[in-house]
Amino acid sequence: MWIPTEHEKYGVVIASFRGTVSYGLSLEIGDTVQILEKCDGWYRGFALKNPNVKGIFPSSYVHLKNACVKNKGQFEMVIPTEDSVITEMTSTLRDWGTMWKQLYVRNEGDLFHRLWHIMNEILDLRRQVLVGHLTHDRMKDVKRHITARLDWGNEQLGLDLVPRKEYAMVDPEDISITELYRLMEHRHRKKDTPVQASSHHLFVQMKSLMCSNLGEELEVIFSLFDSKENRPISERFFLRLNRNGLPKAPDKPERHCSLFVDLGSSELRRDIYITVHIIRIGRMGAGEKKNACSVQYRRPFGCAVLSIADLLTGETKDDLILKVYMCNTESEWYQIHENIIKKLNARYNLTGSNAGLAVSLQLLHGDIEQIRREYSSVFSHGVSITRKLGFSNIIMPGEMRNDLYITMERGEFEKGGKSVARNVEVTMFIVENSGQILKDFISFGSGEPPASEYHSFVLYHNNSPRWSELLKLPIPVDKFRGAHIRFEFRHCSTKEKGEKKLFGFSFVPLMQEDGRTLPDGTHELIVHKCEENTNLQDTTRYLKLPFSKGILLGNNHQAIKATKESFWITSFLCSTKLTQNGDMLDLLKWRTHPDKITGCLSKIKEIDGSEIVKFLQDTLDTLFGILDENSQKYGSKVFDSLVHIINLLQDSKFHHFKPVMDTYIESHFAGALAYRDLIKVLKWYVDRITEAERQEHIQEVLKAQEYIFKYIVQSRRLFSLATGGQNEEEFRCCIQELLMSVRFFLSQESKGSGALSQSQAVFLSSFPAVYSELLKLFDIREVANLVQDTLGSLPTIVHVDDSLQAVKLQCIGKTVESQLYTNPDSRYILLPVVLHHLHMHLQEQKDLIMCARILSNVFCLIKKNSSEKSVLEEIDVIVASLLDILLRTILEITSRPQPSGSAMRLQFQDVTGEFVACLLSLLRQMTDRHYQQLLDSFNTKEELRDFLLQIFTVFRILIRPEMFPKDWTVMRLVANNVIITTVLYLSDALRKNFLNENFDYKIWDSYFYLAVIFINQLCLQLEMFTPSKKKKVLEKYGDMRVTMGCEIFSMWQNLGEHKLHFIPALIGPFLEVTLIPQPDLRNVMIPIFHDMMDWEQRRSGNFKQVEAKLIDKLDSLMSEGKGDETYRELFNSIIPLFGPYPSLLKKIERETWRESGVSLIATVTRLMERLLDYRDCMKMGEVDGKKIGCTVSLLNFYKTELNKEEMYIRYIHKLYDLHLKAQNFTEAAYTLLLYDELLEWSDRPLREFLTYPMQTEWQRKEHLHLAIIQNFDRGKCWENGIILCRKIAEQYESYYDYRNLSKMRMMEASLYDKIMDQQRLEPEFFRVGFYGKKFPFFLRNKEFVCRGHDYERLEAFQQRMLNEFPHAIAMQHANQPDETIFQAEAQYLQIYAVTPIPESQEVLQREGVPDNIKSFYKVNHIWKFRYDRPFHKGTKDKENEFKSLWVERTSLYLVQSLPGISRWFEVEKREVVEMSPLENAIEVLENKNQQLKTLISQCQTRQMQNINPLTMCLNGVIDAAVNGGVSRYQEAFFVKEYILSHPEDGEKIARLRELMLEQAQILEFGLAVHEKFVPQDMRPLHKKLVDQFFVMKSSLGIQEFSACIQASPVHFPNGSPRVCRNSAPASMSPDGTRVIPRRSPLSYPAVNRYSSSSLSSQASAEVSNITGQSESSDEVFNMQPSPSTSSLSSTHSASPNVTSSAPSSARASPLLSDKHKHSRENSCLSPRERPCSAIYPTPVEPSQRLLFNHIGEGALPRSDPNLSAPEKASPARHTTSVSPSPAGRSPLKQGSVQSFTPSPVEYHSPGLISNSPVLSGSYSSGISSLSRCSTSETSGFENQVNEQSAPGAGPAPSYSGSEEPGRKESKTPPPYSVYERTLRRPVPLPHSLSIPVTAEPPALPPKPLAARPGHLENGTRRTEPGPRPRPLPRKVSQL
Repeated sequence: MWIPTEHEKYGVVIASFRGTVSYGLSLEIGDTVQILEKCDGWYRGFALKNPNVKGIFPSSYVHLKNACVKNKGQFEMVIPTEDSVITEMTSTLRDWGTMWKQLYVRNEGDLFHRLWHIMNEILDLRRQVLVGHLTHDRMKDVKRHITARLDWGNEQLGLDLVPRKEYAMVDPEDISITELYRLMEHRHRKKDTPVQASSHHLFVQMKSLMCSNLGEELEVIFSLFDSKENRPISERFFLRLNRNGLPKAPDKPERHCSLFVDLGSSELRRDIYITVHIIRIGRMGAGEKKNACSVQYRRPFGCAVLSIADLLTGETKDDLILKVYMCNTESEWYQIHENIIKKLNARYNLTGSNAGLAVSLQLLHGDIEQIRREYSSVFSHGVSITRKLGFSNIIMPGEMRNDLYITMERGEFEKGGKSVARNVEVTMFIVENSGQILKDFISFGSGEPPASEYHSFVLYHNNSPRWSELLKLPIPVDKFRGAHIRFEFRHCSTKEKGEKKLFGFSFVPLMQEDGRTLPDGTHELIVHKCEENTNLQDTTRYLKLPFSKGILLGNNHQAIKATKESFWITSFLCSTKLTQNGDMLDLLKWRTHPDKITGCLSKIKEIDGSEIVKFLQDTLDTLFGILDENSQKYGSKVFDSLVHIINLLQDSKFHHFKPVMDTYIESHFAGALAYRDLIKVLKWYVDRITEAERQEHIQEVLKAQEYIFKYIVQSRRLFSLATGGQNEEEFRCCIQELLMSVRFFLSQESKGSGALSQSQAVFLSSFPAVYSELLKLFDIREVANLVQDTLGSLPTIVHVDDSLQAVKLQCIGKTVESQLYTNPDSRYILLPVVLHHLHMHLQEQKDLIMCARILSNVFCLIKKNSSEKSVLEEIDVIVASLLDILLRTILEITSRPQPSGSAMRLQFQDVTGEFVACLLSLLRQMTDRHYQQLLDSFNTKEELRDFLLQIFTVFRILIRPEMFPKDWTVMRLVANNVIITTVLYLSDALRKNFLNENFDYKIWDSYFYLAVIFINQLCLQLEMFTPSKKKKVLEKYGDMRVTMGCEIFSMWQNLGEHKLHFIPALIGPFLEVTLIPQPDLRNVMIPIFHDMMDWEQRRSGNFKQVEAKLIDKLDSLMSEGKGDETYRELFNSIIPLFGPYPSLLKKIERETWRESGVSLIATVTRLMERLLDYRDCMKMGEVDGKKIGCTVSLLNFYKTELNKEEMYIRYIHKLYDLHLKAQNFTEAAYTLLLYDELLEWSDRPLREFLTYPMQTEWQRKEHLHLAIIQNFDRGKCWENGIILCRKIAEQYESYYDYRNLSKMRMMEASLYDKIMDQQRLEPEFFRVGFYGKKFPFFLRNKEFVCRGHDYERLEAFQQRMLNEFPHAIAMQHANQPDETIFQAEAQYLQIYAVTPIPESQEVLQREGVPDNIKSFYKVNHIWKFRYDRPFHKGTKDKENEFKSLWVERTSLYLVQSLPGISRWFEVEKREVVEMSPLENAIEVLENKNQQLKTLISQCQTRQMQNINPLTMCLNGVIDAAVNGGVSRYQEAFFVKEYILSHPEDGEKIARLRELMLEQAQILEFGLAVHEKFVPQDMRPLHKKLVDQFFVMKSSLGIQEFSACIQASPVHFPNGSPRVCRNSAPASMSPDGTRVIPRRSPLSYPAVNRYSSSSLSSQASAEVSNITGQSESSDEVFNMQPSPSTSSLSSTHSASPNVTSSAPSSARASPLLSDKHKHSRENSCLSPRERPCSAIYPTPVEPSQRLLFNHIGEGALPRSDPNLSAPEKASPARHTTSVSPSPAGRSPLKQGSVQSFTPSPVEYHSPGLISNSPVLSGSYSSGISSLSRCSTSETSGFENQVNEQSAPGAGPAPSYSGSEEPGRKESKTPPPYSVYERTLRRPVPLPHSLSIPVTAEPPALPPKPLAARPGHLENGTRRTEPGPRPRPLPRKVSQL
């Protein structure tokens, strides 16, 4: 049975449970669970990460933890009773875990690894806390580390700042908001500005000395040197190195590591240096022989220096190598470091190029205790401490030091009878009076234990040696008296014995007879001569002698002889026990000389402060002793001395001695009567303030009042204890009188001089410190009243001295911070005076920083929900006094411009933040009663209105994102909670006071505006939070957006007819609210729109205003990234009901405007679809088709459906910018034309808009025209530019602006030149189908035709599309997809190439028009595109495929012509027709005949530079015919069976026969022309062609043509000077439509147009060489492929993965063999590359293979019916196979050219995919080229790209290899022809490019095509699919 659990409430999963049992709950290891019930080893409960799913799990899988339960029962909450730091750590690590993985995904490797380390550290620290074995201090330390790491990680991941107190998270509900603000700010500051450490330490570790000439032991001495003051500033760090230059004691780190401590910030500067002196220990001369002398001396070796500033640049721990300079002149050794610093190192040698001192140096920052904690390893291993010289900046009480520093400066010695100077060594001892040498009190430096004696280094032959060696003598105080230092001087011989001879000594006593120590400074000591054997043990013999020259001069004449030799030392005492000051000693010994007391007290101010604090207690005892002795006589002197000492302790150097004085007062002070004298003297001073001329001394007294009161209070307490509380009343009276005097002096106003106000300021600054002393003697209320009276007596006049005002506030501030204010009783007394002063300052907007601090402290004491009566009364007072001024202050400071300096700005933000926190604190404390009282306190409606407007404005400011730093979510949520509570209170006042007749629009508008921006705040958008954060917020505050939404709804309902005031103004703001994806909020808000529409309908009979505003706002909001799919659906779903309210549904059904309402919602929904797509597209990086397509869709929607001109124009410019970015210049021009068309040539003024200035309409239109012309020029669409040039020229002409007219005509002329001179590339066109629901709306289940980029072929285009839609699947067939594909939740792309069909043939058919001009019309203004697919109907005849070969022709009609405002347009209509085999044959023959005519005509008129193209064309047709080409058509269509079975085809058969005869006639004439022009070396080929032609004629049954053949070329039109692309005469197909010759879709512009086979055969190479082909004629590459028996011959290289031979029956099969499915890139096919659109390879039966001409590896074959099998297989024959491609490319440059000889076997091998070139079909008769199927119509100008090498093929004679090179060298044209360069396609022609109709013939150069009339009227859409009317020709001048 399941029992509810009592104690087992909370646990952690310790093993994953899969939940496989029924009702099982799946759990992961580490999940936390809440347990509800238990039963037999099972628990029932839920995981906290997903509380909605409950289930059961085994109890053994869970580790229970202690927890406390809140709200027991159904909604109980379990809170673990573990340390809050642990709880925070656990939840934080969980949040980090998911984000950490995201870092890896986003490739942020650096942060990923750093966070990983931090997480591991935190887990490790967590273990330590959980184990619970830590000491209290260690636990604190660990928590500090944890929170520091948590904060760091949160900051790096952009998470919220956590407010903490004592390392634990703070609940904002438990503390006041001002305190919360301070905690947040403290953490924020800590994060932002690391506090600069005031104390610094230098860590030095000696590694080694690298030097070549070592071999002796060394001493290395480090110290810090101030080059500015030329003195050392630290003690020395001394260490010894062995002969190898390594430390002698490597096992003792303290011997080679040292920490130079207590460097101030002022000492981290460029002129502080680390100096290193190196002394060697060995023989006198470095190079002496070893046996010369066994005695070792200390000798100078080298020096190195480094500026400490060099260490500040980084914390590098790498070893530094310091250069060591050798000393050449020993006499300068004492200043070698100074010389190196001064860059005088030229006089020193380096020890070696790679030599140096290897040291590790590191600067550490912080106090020494902190360093000990952070670098504990350094201290645990051992490190010596090197102090600064003397006391540190701050002297700590209790610090025991007694160090005497002696510097041996120099000596002056006589030669001593020697011929050379001496080698002097000084030995130093510390000797007691008894002659005993003190052991171990000479310190060479840290790192070396102290020694008993010291030997100086020896300078060679130097009678005036200078050492400058510093030694420290740490002698205990008890040994100091009577001790002296003795210096012995010896001469060191360099002879073999190396003996040291004593020749003199000096001494100096450490203490003088009067008890003073040796004074600091330099002392010149007398050198007393002596012999080697002199016994210095007996000190009495020399101690009576004079020791110093200074003393000698005074009174001693005995040792005059000895005065020539001197020895100088400098001493410096650093002692906390001994003094060198005589005045100090006199004061302390006052009892022995009572007569000197007055003098001693006067001199106390002259004694150094450090001397006084050393003997602080003794000094104070002395003073109070003197006071007790004779208070009358010495009272004021003692008082002054006491004031001096008290003020001395205010100095930062002695600040730490205050506790010493406090201890003295508490424990040692015994002056029970002193209080009387102290009060008396103090009052005397206060009384004299107002009259005194000089106030300095009085100010000193006032500054010391805190401690004076401490002495007074303690003295009175001692007196009370001694006397049982006598004279209590008298004492009170004294204090009262004293404070009366104070009040009088405070109330005085400073007239003239500011001295009085300065004294008042001094008093006020120290007065609050007195409160705690008074409380020791008086009741708290008494003290409060005293303080209130005193502060109340301050002058209230505002214009008093500003400095006094500030001090007054500081005094108030300290009062609020004092113990006195924390007590509720005294607080109530003090509060009015505090508020009074605050109010005054806030009113003047002065000292805001201080005011903010005081207010914060006031509110810190008032906790949340304090319902005590006293607190409520305090709130009453504060509300009455400060609420209004607080609101005004916040408005004032937030409206000021922010200061520029960063420090000032921080301060400014702090002040604002603090005032805001105070306001929020106050509002949170206010109860219903307070609000009621507040609202009742307003006398008039005006006052209330002003207050409400003010508070709403302030709330809007508080909501601003910049109010708090972005990671202060905790603070923002608290603020929002307070705001919404206050708004709920105030909305009642709004309803009661400002509705109906008192309605006030401004205040209601302010209210709604506030509510909207409240809901829209980023910090309330819970959807963006992590689940855990969202849960916490909802638990604590709920969803505040919904609360506010309900409030808006309720207030809106209250408005009644006043709603009309807010329509349409509030539509935008309310719409913004509904875009938030919160269902409850949306359900509340959307009905308001129904209401608005209803009221607007009532007012004006429609809701156009609502609609317009709604649409405008939607656009701007969606652009900002708001809204989602659900929202669109929601808006859609409210068509019938406007929300989930049944009453609304019924209501709307009754509305008369239901229909228009529904229509509006439908429009809005469609707009949102487009806007959502636009927003998603714009998130992408680079410009792609998707962005452009989306913008076009939106732009058209605004124009056609919404008629919103301004939005339309905005999107025109957005689209324009996208085009420019993508370098689509033609499209950019067309886009700008849309705006241009909206303007007239008028003088109407236009406002400033987008980037346009204010100007007239004419000026703007002119500017647009010029920009459009420039873009047409850059897009090589010059014909369109010319039209615009003419239009703008007309305007210039009409205004007689000839200057600009001239420029425009020149520009027009330059465009004509460009047409004729520059090359243009013809683009490819691709049909793209987007299928599936995952595409954006503007693409979904639609098909488009896209204009490719320059040089872009199918594979490249297809890859680009797949990159733009990375999730799309490429479809492998060209069939129309079925419904399942349309509805699939996926993206399918179907891509293949299509052929453009120009609408007008006028220019293209006209003769004599250059190709440069025609090329424009082939690919511009194209509405129709075509795509052919061959297939077999019925049984396929294996002998003759033509019998059953049909072509399926698909025509696509676009909504707009290409090119246009986009590179792609949607297909509006598709038509599919089937062409019978006969029609196919007719079309192929017509094309071939037309091509022959053109070539012959060009040859006749000598337009061709050579005859090769004609030769190849004739060869292709005649050769194929001989081999049975035309006879295949005869067999298929002229046989009796066909004629009988197709009686309706009689006309067509006749037409075919006519064409065959016409072809024979043209061939005969062509041969005649050929004979005339054929060069000599081509004669054999010509003869062969003539012979074959007669064979062909006989096969056709033609004997004579004499009747038909005219002598003149009357049937041949005049070709153009370069290339004629005339279309053949139109012939009618059976269904009455015109059969138009067309350009093959397989003929690309020349890039890569050569198929891997059509050029790879030897034959093609040879023929081109034989014929001397130079390819100058376009026709060489523009032959039209024609149908062959089985398949398409791809005339340029196709992908080997996709195309291959296939049986005709399988052409349209959707199946693709696996071999060809592997390439996604090749899955979308081009009819130019693949069999028609038959996207698949087609396997063929062996018998058919003979007829195939397989072009290369990947192209489909073309079969030629005219070739017999043996001929096909003959290796002796080669075909001329040249890919049809536009002129200008040399096939010899093509990488795929190969030459090979086909083997006869190939065609007979049954499974072979043939590669033979024999059938490559270059120039077949019209029949042989298969390609009707794969060619696409060029409607009317089919030979626009007349193939130069048609796919028919015939055998060509083989020539010797020697002729080939000559051919190869023949002239080749440039790689790209003019023809190709021109291929840009414009869009439907805009009005600006439209041409008025006239009947006159067009002037040349021909104009660009006009748009269709339908287009001109309707803008963009085509209406009729039928044939388009051609515009009539017109004069140039009218263009």
